[in-house]
Amino acid sequence: MDSSAARRELVIPGDVIETHGLKPGEGTYVEGGKVFASLLGIRSEHGGYVDVIPLTGRYIPRADDDVVGQVVDLGPSHWLVDINSPYPAPLHATESPWRVEFGETSHFMDVGDSLLARVISVDETKRVQITMRDQGLRRLTGGQIVEISYSKVPRVIGKSGSMISMIKSYTKTQAFVGQNGRIWVDGDPKDVIHAVRAVHMIDENAQAAGLTDAVEDYLAGAYGRKEG
Repeated sequence: MDSSAARRELVIPGDVIETHGLKPGEGTYVEGGKVFASLLGIRSEHGGYVDVIPLTGRYIPRADDDVVGQVVDLGPSHWLVDINSPYPAPLHATESPWRVEFGETSHFMDVGDSLLARVISVDETKRVQITMRDQGLRRLTGGQIVEISYSKVPRVIGKSGSMISMIKSYTKTQAFVGQNGRIWVDGDPKDVIHAVRAVHMIDENAQAAGLTDAVEDYLAGAYGRKEG
């Protein structure tokens, strides 16, 4: 069951942030041994840190973020990938799942192709490097990419993955949620439509109480059954 506790994910500057043993991350500051929010945003836990994701602004990549990207340029030994960020993300051939000879990058991915990737490093000048050399990361064929505010990603995922798991369970679709606000959904076209509508419901009503119940009611009505 969802409750008004969902609203407590929204924090304002000066709010005390419960860390539960995690390190203070972006959008926070430490004072007197306590961690506080430094901006208006959504509390999020990721990679051993507790962050406050701003409600406005563009996605800022961080190491270990999973992202959905699109190739916008390529060279003889790399692809340049748009990850919905102000900073370009090169993917070097050595970080791809293929053995790519010099000058043959277009044989594997070309401009306009989409992919699942992971951020492996971001230096102090915001130079980003990504990889496809891990389980589940790959070039995408088929499916649909949905773009939402990246600050709403924690709500789409849900506590311990509960929200996205519910959507996949009802719709029998595959889904990959990028930390950069892009979500790839694949399956039967009519099921993809329902999954995408559910994602848009979350994006538009992320701070509403009872959101999980509302999404489940929509899916149960669409499929004429209730899971669980």
